[in-house]
Amino acid sequence: MNSLLLNRRTFAMAAAVWVSVTALPQSHAQTTLDLKITAPAGAGGGWDGASRALQQVMIATGTAKSVQVVNVPGAGGTVGLAQFVNGSKGDGNQLLTMGITMVGAILTNKAQVTLDAVTPIARLTGDALVIVVPANSPHKTVKDLAAALKADTSKVVWAGGSAGGADHILAGLVAKAAGGDATKLNYVPFSGGGEALAEMLGGRVTAGISGYNEFESMIKAGKLRALALSSGARMAGVDVPTIKEQGLDVELMNWRGIVAGPGISAAQKAALSAAVEKAVKSPEWAAVRKQRGWDDAYLNADAFAAELKREQVSVKDVLTTIGLVK
Repeated sequence: MNSLLLNRRTFAMAAAVWVSVTALPQSHAQTTLDLKITAPAGAGGGWDGASRALQQVMIATGTAKSVQVVNVPGAGGTVGLAQFVNGSKGDGNQLLTMGITMVGAILTNKAQVTLDAVTPIARLTGDALVIVVPANSPHKTVKDLAAALKADTSKVVWAGGSAGGADHILAGLVAKAAGGDATKLNYVPFSGGGEALAEMLGGRVTAGISGYNEFESMIKAGKLRALALSSGARMAGVDVPTIKEQGLDVELMNWRGIVAGPGISAAQKAALSAAVEKAVKSPEWAAVRKQRGWDDAYLNADAFAAELKREQVSVKDVLTTIGLVK
């Protein structure tokens, strides 16, 4: 698989989402929301996919009159966050897609604009991450990988997404749980799954981390061996054990959420919250989640705000442990 194939897969998945949503009857409910959703990453990534899926479902369910998606990539989402906060104050028609990777990126990039500046609206989805190794790797299980990490953490080379993101956090948690020296974690960030895949298949890294869907075709083709999922329970139809099943007390969900700008009124927050909740509890959204392999991780505005505060503390703890945050 190369970048071109990954792009084709992304396009095909996006097309499937469009078909699955637009094939369903649309609601004629009245709404005044003309929304703009900022995806703080390039086209084809997880935040872009979630933004465009929500766009189509909100149109199909009549929870918004119009929805525009704009991409503002850079620095783990912190460039898009800063631009969004500066341009959305008091605006009840703007939303930003974000997730656990942004929580880490704010810390590692020492970003001036933080999540304290936004208004949480909802947590949307969660993905299980998968730890994979090349098919010819001597590591057959997570226990094998844990033994290598305990013996010499620096010799286990990890490949994953951006520094401080969900993949990096999981590698740090596994190293720590294995009894290794997490400050010596050897993690190589890549901008795309295709690059990380090439490094693994070339034998230049020990293990890789990404969303299961990213590596699914290579796992099924026998090019990669899936050692474990980061979820609390196994994925339906996927014969891969969890990390916890194999003796390490590690669980992590790569969640995505949606936030509004600073200074919006209680009425604006209520309208956005109600529209998003109606969309994500619809059959259309359920169809999209099934198509994309997303877990339902919905939390309403208040619950998400509380969870976001907890996540900021836990992510900072992990990133401090592995030396990314002082």
